[in-house]
Amino acid sequence: MRIYTRKGDSGETDLLGGIRVPKDHVRVNAYGTVDELNAHLGLLRAAIEDATIDSLLGEIQTRLLQAGSELARARGSGSPDVSIRAEDVETLERAIDRLETALPPLTNFVLPGGTPAACQAHVARCVCRRAERSVVNLVRSEPSETVVLRYLNRLADLLFVLSRWANRKAGVSDATWSGRQPAGNKEDPGEPEKAS
Repeated sequence: MRIYTRKGDSGETDLLGGIRVPKDHVRVNAYGTVDELNAHLGLLRAAIEDATIDSLLGEIQTRLLQAGSELARARGSGSPDVSIRAEDVETLERAIDRLETALPPLTNFVLPGGTPAACQAHVARCVCRRAERSVVNLVRSEPSETVVLRYLNRLADLLFVLSRWANRKAGVSDATWSGRQPAGNKEDPGEPEKAS
């Protein structure tokens, strides 16, 4: 089987269910961004040397493939065989709670930085938030009951905690934002993203 079909050369693609849409369709953008997030999680797995976290991230990658399948299915073409469930969100919440027990309480905004693993977790978090916004856009234009939004929201929180955990494990302090501008910088740096 060849990897290329030439069917997409005109800028269109097939959704699951056989409906053909432009490649910039809101549904394609949603599952494409989830796919991008999944690739960043693969890079994060390569950067974190911890078997338990690696196993957790591997499970999340599987769930994101399921989410992508759900998002790639044309509306009204049937339910996906496997979809994200409420229990999957709860798994993320338990992981967050477990990791946070080893972290000092937050008193300031955290700036992305520290170890390569922590930095990659921050990049993945930002891509996760973009995936979440893409799914919000999809749900707004094609209303549907989906737990994918909740999963992405909680996953972004987990990735933030993972960034702090990775720094702590390596003995590196988180860089924090004090609210003051660096000397000579007259521009407003803006407000770093908070978990939501």
